[in-house]
Amino acid sequence: MTALPAAISFHEEIRERASAIEAERRMPADLAARMAQQGMFRLLVPAEYGGLQVHPRTFFETLEQTARSDGSVGWVLMIGATTGIMSASLPEPWAQKLYAAKPHVITSGVTAPIGRAEVVDGGMRVTGRWPFGSGSQVSDWICGGCTVIENGEPKLSAAGMPETLLVFFAASEVTIHDTWDTSGLRGTGSNDIEVKDLFVPQGRWAVLGGRPQIDAPLYRFPTLGLLALGVSAVALGIAVHAIECFIDLAAGKVPTGSSRALANRGSAQADLARAEAAVSSARAMTFEAIDAAWEIASHGGRLDQNIKARLRLAASNNTWSAVDAVDRLYHAAGGTSIYAASDMQRCFRDVHVATQHIMVAQPTFEVVGKVMLGLDPKTML
Repeated sequence: MTALPAAISFHEEIRERASAIEAERRMPADLAARMAQQGMFRLLVPAEYGGLQVHPRTFFETLEQTARSDGSVGWVLMIGATTGIMSASLPEPWAQKLYAAKPHVITSGVTAPIGRAEVVDGGMRVTGRWPFGSGSQVSDWICGGCTVIENGEPKLSAAGMPETLLVFFAASEVTIHDTWDTSGLRGTGSNDIEVKDLFVPQGRWAVLGGRPQIDAPLYRFPTLGLLALGVSAVALGIAVHAIECFIDLAAGKVPTGSSRALANRGSAQADLARAEAAVSSARAMTFEAIDAAWEIASHGGRLDQNIKARLRLAASNNTWSAVDAVDRLYHAAGGTSIYAASDMQRCFRDVHVATQHIMVAQPTFEVVGKVMLGLDPKTML
């Protein structure tokens, strides 16, 4: 499995536009549209709806390659691609309308069930404001997680838990609040998104944690597990960019007080090798976890808690290994790292913002450890 050739074809353009993307604090509409035309936002959409329905390794490698070009662009692609997997869980008529009717559609959204969806005749009335609406400026449809309210009370699922939905809104129905002024991943446009008392027709939503409508190996993978892998692929791509920056810098930089290039220092050589080892070993663990899960899923099997935990561990390990690699090279590069002209400082800022995503934050290691010890993790893996 390899990254989509389109991800490689956009590399030079994205690198050239990275500073402008960060300054504008959003994804350029023309770039997003051309990436959509190449199928990059349809990685996880079922083939019957015009999607690519790729192997999870291709999904991972495509995101990593794009984030190598620029972390913010990789992040927007990740959100768009992972939102696209919900097409497999939408009722067929809505999946056809949202995805099949417009092959180059871009969807984005926030899964956190912050919104309120009240049951009414013919559908739902939804109110909510969600932070971290990455890529919303370039999306055709935007979704938000909601708790279902019926007769004034939260509606309970068969398991006795509040029922939660991922509800889809047309972009024209959503208010975008300019709140995204951050240290890193500034070009993602991850502003707050809001709808107020919006009527959503029956069925234009997917049940979070529900069984997909499409039965295929890809859709037997946990949705949140794929999201975690996507986040971590972006982090690894940022780390690869940092490694490339350091190699370019080390050949020509002579540190103050030294008579030889940084590349000739033993400590710099060791730091570079350790950074490469951190990234490569994390990626290898990820492919091992994906391949083990795919083998089960492709034979109709159910991914148990241990397999899901392994996928989540790989994702968190990717992210924090990427941080270790970037931090090591940021310091090894010396004062050059702090200048805006150096991509190293952007890598440093971007990768540390990626660590704050709940799917790969430090508590996920505790959850996986509980599973390994045979304890109830009390969370959706």
